[in-house]
Amino acid sequence: MERGLGGEVGVSTKLLAGLLVVDFSQFLSGPSAALRLADLGARVIKIERPETGDICRHLYTSNVIMNGESSVFHAINRNKESFAVDLKNEDDKAQVRALIGRADVVMHNYRPGVMERLGFDYASVKTLNPSVVYGEISGYGPEGPWRDKPGQDLLLQSVAGLTWLSGNQGSGPVPMGLSIVDMLAGAHLAQGLLACLVRR
Repeated sequence: MERGLGGEVGVSTKLLAGLLVVDFSQFLSGPSAALRLADLGARVIKIERPETGDICRHLYTSNVIMNGESSVFHAINRNKESFAVDLKNEDDKAQVRALIGRADVVMHNYRPGVMERLGFDYASVKTLNPSVVYGEISGYGPEGPWRDKPGQDLLLQSVAGLTWLSGNQGSGPVPMGLSIVDMLAGAHLAQGLLACLVRR
C-alpha cells in the first residue's frame, strides 16, 4: 500500500498483476481490448502467425515506422508478449494448449467457426481450463442470418448508419476519421472480461 499526496491509500501493484491472457486477436478490435488488460497489469501473450504476424504489423496510416513495422501495431500492442505459432501444426498447438491451461483469459476476434476448426473454441478451451474467462468479437455475433458475413470497421460503420453522421450536408456518406467500431467493440470486450473476472 502507498499513500498519495492527498492522503488517500492506494495499492502499489496494478490490479490485474498475476493474471495471464492468451490473445488470438489481430488488427484493432481484439488487440485494443487486450491492451486495456495489459495496461492494468495482466501478462498478455499475443498469438501470431510465424513470418507475417498480426496483419496490423504492416498497416501503415502514416510514415512513422518502428523497427520496420507500423506504429499503429506498436501502439495497440504495447505491454504484450508475442508468441509465433503455426495453428495448423500439432506441436505448436500443444504448446498453446499448455498455455491455455494456465490462462485466466482467452480471447479472439475471428469469424464464427474459425476457433472451432482450430480446436480453441470455448467448449474446447473449457475442457483444458474450466475456470477460464473466454471472450470473442465478431462482426454480427455467433448466430443469426448474418453470422458468417465479413465484418470490419468501415463496413459496420455503413451498416449502422454512422457514415451519415460525418461529412457535409449534400455529400454522400463519409466514414468517421477513426476506427470507431473497432475501438468501441474492444472497449466493450474489455469491460465484459473484467466483469467476468470479478464474478469468477
